[in-house]
Amino acid sequence: MTAMTRGRLSRDELLVLIERDEVDTVILAITDLQGRLQGKRVDARFFADDLTSGVVEGCSYLLASDVDMRTVDGFALTSWERGYGDLAFKADFATIRRVPWFERTVIIFCDVETTDGAPVAASPRQVLQRQVRRLAERGWYGLTGTELEFIVFNTSYEDAWNSGYRHMVPANQYNVDYSLQGTSRVEPLLGRIRRSMRDAGMVVESVKGECNYGQHEVAFKYATLVDKCDEHGLYKLGAKEIAAQEGQSLTFMAKYDEREGNSCHIHLSLRDEHDHPVFAGDGDHGMSSVFQHFLAGQLAYGRELALLLAPNINSYKRFVEGSFAPTALLWGIDNRTCAFRVVGHGPSIRFECRIPGGDVNQYMAVAALVAAGLRGVEEGLSLAPAFTGNAYAADAPRVPTTLREAMELFDNSAVARDAFGDEVVDHYVQAARVEVDTFNAAITDWERYRGFERL
Repeated sequence: MTAMTRGRLSRDELLVLIERDEVDTVILAITDLQGRLQGKRVDARFFADDLTSGVVEGCSYLLASDVDMRTVDGFALTSWERGYGDLAFKADFATIRRVPWFERTVIIFCDVETTDGAPVAASPRQVLQRQVRRLAERGWYGLTGTELEFIVFNTSYEDAWNSGYRHMVPANQYNVDYSLQGTSRVEPLLGRIRRSMRDAGMVVESVKGECNYGQHEVAFKYATLVDKCDEHGLYKLGAKEIAAQEGQSLTFMAKYDEREGNSCHIHLSLRDEHDHPVFAGDGDHGMSSVFQHFLAGQLAYGRELALLLAPNINSYKRFVEGSFAPTALLWGIDNRTCAFRVVGHGPSIRFECRIPGGDVNQYMAVAALVAAGLRGVEEGLSLAPAFTGNAYAADAPRVPTTLREAMELFDNSAVARDAFGDEVVDHYVQAARVEVDTFNAAITDWERYRGFERL
């Protein structure tokens, strides 16, 4: 099987397809602070003839703005005083993929540099790359899978916006968790998403219904850390674009309503330079000492790094007892009430972090897990016994309950500053501060309904 039949292309293969007029659009994409793909659609002929280096430029505010793309103050990277100049988007030619839901289109993921060629530390892809290099210094590399849930509505994005997101019709009107009948109602959309992602070079495993009305999950095979996070971003963008083309909409927001939220469970394991599993060993539950230290690091520093696992105001609405979203920083063997669930046997043993929601920035979340784990290894932290029973009722450290709490913990974390550097920590603290301040200034529908007449 060639790279092209898997939906992935080499640089030379891309140039051949452009010459044959089989590709006419090249998307050059970076990832912003919210984990979204941003960039430019470039004419393929211009790309082949004039962009041999694969570098385009874009405004620096893409890494210093909020969800609404507002030019907010307080970032060292860029500001009105600094003129909001350009950054360079440098193509990573190992990442070329087809975009099957658009005709004759490919995408290339880019790293971010200054126009003088210096890396931009706050770029999410590069934050993760730094942690990948730290693993490599020990002769290790990581494998991860990100399991995204979303809710589908039989309402277009435009109609949803115009209605103020009220009276939207979910694609299923009852709990369809594992239901074949329930998922068949949405199979035209889900099937198109699955086939499109397969043709974009992803290995699709399965699709299943979830608990909330209209909620579903498409699962993909694990990959190396940066590659999987690239896939995550393209899948999330593509699922929304395909839904829009079908006259529907879907949301990955962490907590859409009072029912179950959208999770993004992240599985993580390590292998060495000989491709041997690092987490498998002769210890309890088949764990190596490295795995025990690595997992202990998650428990010890999960609160300090929670901002990177739950980056938005809405993220914290998921953490409700009895909701399958964790509240206690505990680990257990196949225990879904814990923040960290150990699964697999022998070479496949790994942990699943259940903290992130569907709104997470995937690069930052995986980087946080690696950083916490490496700190646990460096310090030789001991792992407490596996928790059994209902972790919601346990006397244990808790996942932060608000974005402000997580922001302050991250800001004051020596572990975060050692792993990521002051520039990165200060940048993401400011991004969180902007969200907190914006939310505090907003008047919600809840306040109006509760207080307009009765207070």
